Amino acid sequence: MIQDILPLHLQNQYEKKQPDDTSYMMIYRENKILVREGETLAFLTYRELREICETAGEMAPQSIYLFSVGEETYFLTELPEHLTPEGYCFEKMFAVRSGKPKEHILAAATAWHLYEWYRDNRFCGRCGQKLMHNGTLRMLFCPACGNQVFPKIAPAVIVGVTDGEYILMTTYANREYKRYALIAGFTEIGETAEETVMREVQEEVGLKVKNIHYYKSQPWGFDQNLLLGYFCELDGERDIVLDTGELATAEWVHYSDVPEDPEGLSLTREMMSVFQKNFTSEKMS
Repeated sequence: MIQDILPLHLQNQYEKKQPDDTSYMMIYRENKILVREGETLAFLTYRELREICETAGEMAPQSIYLFSVGEETYFLTELPEHLTPEGYCFEKMFAVRSGKPKEHILAAATAWHLYEWYRDNRFCGRCGQKLMHNGTLRMLFCPACGNQVFPKIAPAVIVGVTDGEYILMTTYANREYKRYALIAGFTEIGETAEETVMREVQEEVGLKVKNIHYYKSQPWGFDQNLLLGYFCELDGERDIVLDTGELATAEWVHYSDVPEDPEGLSLTREMMSVFQKNFTSEKMS
């Protein structure tokens, strides 16, 4: 999955530090990220940023430390449109998923998560004053009323509904992602993750489930999520009542027809693969 980058590790503790020449500068515009042109997913370094600004007779913009991955440090900054560097371009965040190496995909998604948080929390939601960075924690605070704002993390479930040798697979109705997916949805206020599983399955396909059991979790910075994977079994008839506002299709797929995972990034695709491999192993033994 996206977080599986051993022997590297993403160190997300906030530190008050400045970039060095090799630090990666994460720059976003709307839903796009600045990356180097080419097959390898690479980002602008602080040295390159400084040289670009010096050539234009401008000061390098301020930056905020994000995290480190191995020996690489990452910072969030902005870049005026007229300074877009040669050899770089803005790509949609969705396109990042097909890049390499994997640790750079994780970095791009996690930095995006923090970028959206900083962007959306410039002013206090309680009194309207400008928020300030704490300096020692990953937290914004209001000097006027004392309000504290921490990064938003939205828990959501990924649900593998099974019926013997079949698993329920879906496609989304109104999203850029067009490949097979599983039932998914956000955990609402006052409910457990297991209750979310039952509710989402009922809402999206009109089915009841039983024997709900946890599989794995995954950070998914593309959508500010913490994804919780669950498998469960069909409880009753297989007749699907599709929520067409959420899903384009939902169908029971035999384990032998589950498509291969081309990315190796998402919890959803790993759960599909695990379901398939479990039955394949049983048939071979």
